[in-house]
Amino acid sequence: MAVEIYSKVTCGFCMRAKMLLKQKNVAFTEIDISHDTELRDKMIKRSNGAFTVPQIFIDNQHIGGCDDLYALHYQNKLDQLLMASA
Repeated sequence: MAVEIYSKVTCGFCMRAKMLLKQKNVAFTEIDISHDTELRDKMIKRSNGAFTVPQIFIDNQHIGGCDDLYALHYQNKLDQLLMASA
């Protein structure tokens, strides 16, 4: 399972998303786009135009941002998604 999160250092929503993943003991790769326009452009392309952070991917499936991640969690769908991709 590969979990990737595009983020910026000062982003509170990024911190919340990473906190949830850490609570679930999910290893993830953080891609900091704070000062890298090429990585930012790659994120926008991968997420079909989304330009806010965080943008989260599980096994190359675009999950969305922090609110989307928490919505999956509250609907009891996040664990299923993580287990399906494990």
